Amino acid sequence: MSETLDLSQARAAVDTIRLLSADMVEQANSGHPGTPMEAAPIAYLLYKRHMRYNPANPDWPGRDRFILSCGHASALLYSMLHLSGYDLSLDDLKNFRQLGSPTAGHPEFGHAPGIETTTGPLGQGISVGVGMAMGGRFLQERVSSDLFDYTIYGLCSDGDLMEGVASEAASLAGHLQLGNLVYLYLDNKITIEGDTQLAFTEEVATRFLSYGWQVLHVEGENLADLDAAIERAKQSSKPSLILARSHIGFGAPNKQDTAGAHGAPLGAEELKLTRQAFGRDPETSFVIPAEVASHMGEAVARGAELEQTWQTEFEQQIKSNQDLTEWQMLADGKLPTGWDELPTFAAGEKLATRQASGKTLNVLANKIPSLLGGSADLGPSNNTTLADETSFTPLKPGRNIHFGVREHGMGAVMNGLVHTPGLIPFGGTFLIFADYMRPPMRLAAMMGLGVIYIFTHDSIGLGEDGPTHQPIEQIANLRAVPNLTVIRPCDANETVEAWKAAIENRQGPTALILSRQGLPTLDREQFAAAEELQKGGYILAPEQGELQAIIIASGSEIPLALEAKTSLEQNGTGVRVVSLPCWELFEKQDQAYRDQVLPPACTCRVAVEAGSTFGWERYVGLAGKIIGMQGFGASGPGGALMEHFGFTVDNVVKTVEGLL
Repeated sequence: MSETLDLSQARAAVDTIRLLSADMVEQANSGHPGTPMEAAPIAYLLYKRHMRYNPANPDWPGRDRFILSCGHASALLYSMLHLSGYDLSLDDLKNFRQLGSPTAGHPEFGHAPGIETTTGPLGQGISVGVGMAMGGRFLQERVSSDLFDYTIYGLCSDGDLMEGVASEAASLAGHLQLGNLVYLYLDNKITIEGDTQLAFTEEVATRFLSYGWQVLHVEGENLADLDAAIERAKQSSKPSLILARSHIGFGAPNKQDTAGAHGAPLGAEELKLTRQAFGRDPETSFVIPAEVASHMGEAVARGAELEQTWQTEFEQQIKSNQDLTEWQMLADGKLPTGWDELPTFAAGEKLATRQASGKTLNVLANKIPSLLGGSADLGPSNNTTLADETSFTPLKPGRNIHFGVREHGMGAVMNGLVHTPGLIPFGGTFLIFADYMRPPMRLAAMMGLGVIYIFTHDSIGLGEDGPTHQPIEQIANLRAVPNLTVIRPCDANETVEAWKAAIENRQGPTALILSRQGLPTLDREQFAAAEELQKGGYILAPEQGELQAIIIASGSEIPLALEAKTSLEQNGTGVRVVSLPCWELFEKQDQAYRDQVLPPACTCRVAVEAGSTFGWERYVGLAGKIIGMQGFGASGPGGALMEHFGFTVDNVVKTVEGLL
């Protein structure tokens, strides 16, 4: 903040933002006008006076970030981007919520410049902001304290703060003292169903004070006080929550402070009255006064100057800062030479794939300085701790992140970390708790973010903890998510290859599905090379003689399939074993390769996986059989459970023979 706040200019701009947003919703006959109208003063101050950004280069690494967590107020964001000089035209605003338009119903990352992350599911945006703030702190500590001294601003609503994920993330942010994080909370006392008194009467300020935040109170229409509060928040060593007592649908004579202003157009007559209330022509729409356009358009020249100053500093530092050179390479999507020179494991060694993952991860971390992450308080079980690295603490942001027992928050925070240029985040928990973190996983897949999930204890094989902890439907559930790559390796060397795939293919998230129990490391002199995992599925053990049956398996059931093959071959049956650790990678192969692995003429197929049978029909066909779980597990030793539920050589052999 430099120049004195001109209240007359500010009011003209704020009213324009309000009416422009309301016009968008009215023209689309769909959307949420109330929140943009109440939040216009905040948006104006951020984009005009406080945020560092360059509309001509929305991805400038040194910029401040703005997250509209209450994504239903997207008309506000689009109005600000247009007025501030981003490549978003007035025609784009007029096509709000239309098919193919960059101005989607909720902000979608990559669809329009200046959208930092996809928002809409409430609570996700402000939680992603915590990850972005952590990413900024990490770059400050590890790369350059000057170049990455940026602030994350988030605009949130009552609904955001009701969602549990916001509490998880905010608690972590307070613990880590993320002073580069500022939330502005629209305290309007209204939700879709009516007054917040119906369900939300807590003292939000007290909650955030208990988290360790700085909490400030202002009136949402008092521009001077809002301006001062934002400036104070920027100077704090703690994350800040600014509670702005605001009025939904501000200026609409009959709908202000009502639920009717939330999720539907104001209506033609009410909008005319609103324009009159702001001293505008009631019969015109999408009007931007020349003085407002000029005033807001100053952001273009200011942004270019800010970035040029940053670039000059960057060019000076990169001459002697090796960390900055490495960061630039990683931010450009490149990996260090030799990053994929990873360990190989000796045949016969019995090792849980979670253990093989931990060993591989530590080698990778020594080669890729931007690889960071941790676990939802399960580091020793998930094998996610980086042995030679420090923890991410309030005083020193290291590479070992302790997310706490906050799976949902961890998923959202990782999305914020991966939005930080150059960073490759990973996070671990038991596979069963993937259920707790599905919303941010879905958003990561939607945005094409290269997050890596480490899910261990992948089946009933985990044993005595019982059915509450034994995943059944989780793998099938994850495989149903578009653009999420799910890999369940069968041994230590396939696990190494799974990590290679996760690091190389970062156009979307990857889930590594790993065993608790030890699995034999296959002799790759006898069987196909582990590198074949990169194709998703491959012929692990070819048939002897004529092909009569195919056993398809993944993970811990591969040794079982191989034993069944040996037994069947003693009776003269030609059996092929196919390792199918990743459906998504397999489906990317051409039809000729897939037909080579699974010849259409061979209809005697049996799939074996210690999880839900759902989806395996695509590979066994109508004539095949699936050996899997039809219900929940039970408490008992893992080996006993495998036998009890039919994961035995005898059952696989009988199933194949029955088909033949």
